[in-house]
Formats: sequence, structure tokens, C-alpha cells
Amino acid sequence: MMLTPLHSIFYIFSAIAVGSGIAVITARNPVRSVLSLVVTFFAMAGIWMLLRAEFLSLILLLVYVGAVMTLFLFVVMMLSIVKEAKHSGFVRYLPVGLLIVFLLLVMILMTVGPHYFGIAQMPLPLVEPANYSNIQQLGELLYTDYAYPFEIGGVVLLVAIIAAITLTHRGPVQRKVQHPAKQINIDPNDRVRLIKMPSEKRKG
Repeated sequence: MMLTPLHSIFYIFSAIAVGSGIAVITARNPVRSVLSLVVTFFAMAGIWMLLRAEFLSLILLLVYVGAVMTLFLFVVMMLSIVKEAKHSGFVRYLPVGLLIVFLLLVMILMTVGPHYFGIAQMPLPLVEPANYSNIQQLGELLYTDYAYPFEIGGVVLLVAIIAAITLTHRGPVQRKVQHPAKQINIDPNDRVRLIKMPSEKRKG
């Protein structure tokens, strides 16, 4: 089977996604790691566009690249990048990382395999009619067949947000804290006591 232009574009986007994904975990500079993740999102958005999932592709660009990754970049830039780069130990965790990658590849080959993935097994999608709406199809599936998983996912995210706020705004533990209101309301007579004592004469 000959390669079509769509297949060539798919492989180009796939190569960019894999290369930038590797750069995310291998870059010592956190800012470069975040920027590599942005490139990965752009490549995945291009792949989703080829799969005619326009809504998901645009949401990936607007939400993740435009909001989430920008927030991550601001947080990383406020950290001490030089200090973090000095204390980074990529080589120390390299064997564990290679073992995990090997196990993931074995699992993918066992579950997917070459019989289910390839140019012959993945033909071009059928031509949709002019009135076809990807957003309508996604909404019908999301709010009918997958309504309960969608609601459960929302509850899980809500619990995660509450837990993050609770951990962030918890009170200080074993820390000396000043209370200005209590300091102002204290009676001055309780703070300083003036005692009249007779003067002592110097001997000699």
C-alpha cells in the first residue's frame, strides 16, 4: 500500500510528538521541559485534526496550551531553576526509567501487536456528509452513553480541587505566629509594672 499525503503528515506529527515527549523527561532545564510539552500538545492536536476530531484538537490547543501550560510555565519560572538543575540526578533514575519503558513496550505489543496497527489496518476515514458535526456526535456520546463516567470524572476532579485547597491553606504547625489583635487589646498595666524603690546610698 502506497503512502498517501495524510499518512506522511501523520508520521511527521508522530515523530515530532515522540521527540518532544522524550525531550520533556530528558531536559534538565524545567522551562525547556515545559516548552517541549507544549510542542507535544501541538503535534497531538495535529494528529487529532487528521482524525477529524476538530473539537478535541482545538480544545487541546485552547485549554492545555493556552491556559494550563502557560500556568505551568509561570510556576516553573518563579522557581529557582539553577538550584533545581544542580540537584537533578537523571542518570541515577535512568535504569528504573528504562525498565518502565521496556515493560510498557511489552504491554503495548501484547495488547495491540502488529496485526492491529499499520497502514493496511488503518485506512483513511470515510467521507462524512456536509451536515456532519463532530461536536454534536461527541455531545451525544458524552451525555448519553458515557453520562455516568463523565459525572464520576467531575466528582473526582472536585475532590482533587478540595484536597489541594485544604493542603495549601492548612494552618501553621509548630510555628511562632504573631496576633496583632491580641497584642493591641492587652492592658498596658499588665505589660509594665512600675515599682518605687528607695535609692541606695553609695558606700565609701
